[in-house]
Amino acid sequence: MKKQFLFMIMLFSLISCTEDVSFNNPSFQGLKDNVFWRAVESKASIAANGSLTIEAYSGNEVITLNATSTTAQTYFLGTSTSKTAKYALTDKDGTITFTTGLELGDGQIVITDYDEVNKTVSGTFKFNAENTDNNPLVGPILNFQQSVFYKVPIR
Repeated sequence: MKKQFLFMIMLFSLISCTEDVSFNNPSFQGLKDNVFWRAVESKASIAANGSLTIEAYSGNEVITLNATSTTAQTYFLGTSTSKTAKYALTDKDGTITFTTGLELGDGQIVITDYDEVNKTVSGTFKFNAENTDNNPLVGPILNFQQSVFYKVPIR
C-alpha cells in the first residue's frame, strides 16, 4: 500500500509540471494614481521631422507620449510643447484631458531602446499631468509612475 501511495504521489507531481509561459510583448503599463493600468493596444509612429509619438489604448482611455526623436535618452516633460504626455478619458459626458506642456506638469520619457530593424521602441515614463478641462469631477493632477513601454511597434 505504501508503494502504491508513493507511486501515485510521484505520478501526480510529474503530470502537474507544465510550462505555461505567457509574454506581454508589446507592453505599455504603469501606475495611474497608484493603481495598476495596462494598455490593451499600443503603437508608435515617427513623423517626417523625426519626432516620436507613442499611443496606448485601454477601453475609453488613451495615453499619448511625444518625444523629439527616437534617440535613447531622457526627454523631460513640462519644458516644451514638443515633449509631452497626454491622458484622455472619454465617456458619455465628453472627454476629460490631462496634459503636460510648456510650464504645464512635469515628468520624463526615457527611450532605452530603438530597434530600427524590427521597428520597435522601448523605455520608461512618469509624469504629473494637469487637468486642462478644469473638470470638477476629477482631481487637478493625474500621476503616472513606474511606467514602461516595451517593444511597441512603429507603424
